[in-house]
Amino acid sequence: MPKKQKIEYSFIKILTGSDLSSRKLALMSVAGRQSGPVVWLTACVHGDEVGGIFVIQEIFKRLQKNPLKKGAVYAFPLMNPVSFETGSHNIILRNEISPYKEDLNRSFPGDPNGSLAERIAAKIFQRIIFTKPTLVLDLHNDWIQSIPYTLIDPYPGLKYRQAYEQTKEFGYQTGLLLINEQETEDDADELKRSLSGSLLRQNIPALTLELGGSYIFDEKNIRLGVNAIWNILSALEMVEEPTATFFYPELKKFQGKILKYSHSPISPESGIVRFLTTPGTIIKKGQATARIYNIFGRHEQTILSPYDGVVLGNSDSVVALPGVPIMAIGVL
Repeated sequence: MPKKQKIEYSFIKILTGSDLSSRKLALMSVAGRQSGPVVWLTACVHGDEVGGIFVIQEIFKRLQKNPLKKGAVYAFPLMNPVSFETGSHNIILRNEISPYKEDLNRSFPGDPNGSLAERIAAKIFQRIIFTKPTLVLDLHNDWIQSIPYTLIDPYPGLKYRQAYEQTKEFGYQTGLLLINEQETEDDADELKRSLSGSLLRQNIPALTLELGGSYIFDEKNIRLGVNAIWNILSALEMVEEPTATFFYPELKKFQGKILKYSHSPISPESGIVRFLTTPGTIIKKGQATARIYNIFGRHEQTILSPYDGVVLGNSDSVVALPGVPIMAIGVL
């Protein structure tokens, strides 16, 4: 019987609590017998996006039984324990006068002398870049009603083109839909401060895997996340053959393409939403995707898709407010 590969477990201190307890980030690592690519897995940068924790656990279980041929895999399975324990998306410290709120994934590359989120981000970022990674896979979750997909950042500029092109190639290999994130100009600076955006500006390839709904454990989405990562490790010749090449037979027409992310359509008025499409549905421009009703059940508005594409997810809320997104679409 082959010997199991040894997993290393350790911690990185991030802060001292008011009760003098030490708050830490869990770190997992495994190395092959030969040098080779270095892959990082990171999860739960938002405290309500818990699926990546299970994906990382399952990847390391698989690596125990199927040892790395070369290289190393590192993981931060829980980057934001402060938010995780309260089930919050952001770091929130409540008081009546001045509520404190920070998005850890808009705090990179961090600052050791900055805000709380910037200090945590600096610890994470410096530990990652110290290993000179080949690729970083940041695991997220989306709306509860959503399908898994791979997200790549907007083009960061000619200076970082090589890392960006490598990122796209890795994205094709995940077996998930490949979506190019499209942000407004107002959001562009913030997006640069995400983990993936900051890594690209260090010329380090980085992908975001959106693995289904937040808050919940979904066995199918966890399996898809594990398989997507295994495909990457296989492409880097770190493990044996990939699990599959593409995980959406019904969406075969999108294989090998990069779709654009869109939060349109948005609600034109207030009301209650009833969706007409489910995540993974292929839609046409002008197709009815949702209806808005008033509190008495009167039909007020039919929402039409402005694009050809595929539904990535429906809003967690049935509440419609003017100008608020109600679904996400991958635009063809």
